[in-house]
Amino acid sequence: MARVADPMSAPFADLTVPSLIEDLSEQGYIADRGLATTLLLALKLGKPLLLEGEVGVGKTELARTLAEMLGRDLIRLQCYEGIDTHHALYEWDYARQMLHVRALSQAELVSNDDDLFSDRFLVERPLLQAVRSGDQCVLLIDEIDRADDEFEAFLLELLAEFQVTIPEMGTVKAPSRPIVILTSNRTRELHDALKRRCLYTWIGFPAPEREVEIVRSRLPQVSVALADQVVAAVNRLRDMELEKMPGVAETIDWTTSLDALGAQALTEEVALDTLGAVIKDRDDLEYTTKSIQDVVS
Repeated sequence: MARVADPMSAPFADLTVPSLIEDLSEQGYIADRGLATTLLLALKLGKPLLLEGEVGVGKTELARTLAEMLGRDLIRLQCYEGIDTHHALYEWDYARQMLHVRALSQAELVSNDDDLFSDRFLVERPLLQAVRSGDQCVLLIDEIDRADDEFEAFLLELLAEFQVTIPEMGTVKAPSRPIVILTSNRTRELHDALKRRCLYTWIGFPAPEREVEIVRSRLPQVSVALADQVVAAVNRLRDMELEKMPGVAETIDWTTSLDALGAQALTEEVALDTLGAVIKDRDDLEYTTKSIQDVVS
């Protein structure tokens, strides 16, 4: 069986870990050496990259940043419970097909399958778009842990061959291999077969000094003192028994909210006013409101 022809090493032959870290940093994404090394290997070897980690630590953002950095389209498949191949791959526009048949009938013309099952009536979903785009895109399969076992098994075949079969049209092969990033919040364990197809890395909460660096890269107008205060407060929140732990995304949102209000420091009053930017659960909000002194101390 024919495979996708080109390994991806050629376009990334001169890329090194330090240069990749620098390129990502120029786009506002701060990556440590471990993450950058795994990403570099995925690019050079043409293998999918599976990112697992806490919510809001930058898994999805890495795919967005990579697409922007390389000037490629980002094609995102958001997984959810009950997703099937038609939602992910393609569907036929039955309404337009019926209108086409009706128009032909009125004109007393005969339709055939080649007319009805052609590109003009094909609704491409993310996976088919990625197969046809090849190395012109970054394919993000987001939150794969939300999908079921059957969909995961379907992905195994797609990631192996990068070709799909549309019964009415035949086999569609990728002209070249797209960059593929899968993310998981680990709400369930993924199958070993899928993990073996991918390079793997875990993204945890960053160290405080790196999180300050991330905040400052996104919000350079914010003072180092305010960024330090917010990061310290978020880390205290993470030490509490919360239902929904705030991620780096919430740290950035909280800092953005404080900056929008013109706050120069994280006081108890302004923290209470903006707590909804970092806490996203009712019980957590009540708990942290009562403990606000401990949060901002």
